[in-house]
Amino acid sequence: MRFRILASLSALLLCCQAMNAQTNVQLHYDFGRNIYSGKKGGLDLSKEGSNRQAMTMTVEHFNVDRFGSNFFFVDLDFVPGSKAFRGAYFEISRELCFWKGTPVEGLSAHIEYNGGLDRYSGSYDDAYLLGPTYSFHSKDWSFTGSVTAMYKVIPGNAKNMHNFQLTGVWNWTFCKGMLSFNGFADFWMENRPWQLGAKGDKEGDGTDFIFISEPQLWFNFNSLKAMEKCNLSVGTELEISSNFLSAGAHCCPTIALKYVF
Repeated sequence: MRFRILASLSALLLCCQAMNAQTNVQLHYDFGRNIYSGKKGGLDLSKEGSNRQAMTMTVEHFNVDRFGSNFFFVDLDFVPGSKAFRGAYFEISRELCFWKGTPVEGLSAHIEYNGGLDRYSGSYDDAYLLGPTYSFHSKDWSFTGSVTAMYKVIPGNAKNMHNFQLTGVWNWTFCKGMLSFNGFADFWMENRPWQLGAKGDKEGDGTDFIFISEPQLWFNFNSLKAMEKCNLSVGTELEISSNFLSAGAHCCPTIALKYVF
């Protein structure tokens, strides 16, 4: 599930000149296929449901060095009723910060690439992003966050290759490390002509603006006595989107496991 908490954390680690690396694997069962099926109020919900995978495995990694950080994640979608993968989507980014120890060390330069393949629809449009990131945190580092404003180039977009994207990320750990509430929100410009009717016009050219947010809530087993070395978490994710997989607004929950290496 598209997730950037580690990217935000790595940017924040730059501020304290920490060296760290982390990889985690998440497995999500998506209830969207069950929620969006059939018709309701004259609206065909099956398009959203049929576009959703049953299971998604996410692999994330980040590491920090003296000049910035590296981050990537890969989403692997399973075909419902099969052991095969439907497709893979990935993002890789680099945060650059050469001004540690200065009053503006919370700022960094963000470079990113997005892409992937799908066995039904072919390749996703490649996207290249560039912009500034501002990172912040509470005094005890229990809450961290970042905001990034980017120029987004999508060479394969038929209407306009020049676009923008705004991304916000947060991570809050509370109850003595027992619970973690984190997630991201993306708002970007990308014309999708296959989303006819997204503007209320069935003969229109689709939508030019897309929103998605994926807040997650995790219970961390390593917060319990005698389980400090158990890096397993169980939780849920709520995908809130508008014009993402299909026209209109949707809300799809998951149940998930996460293991941190």
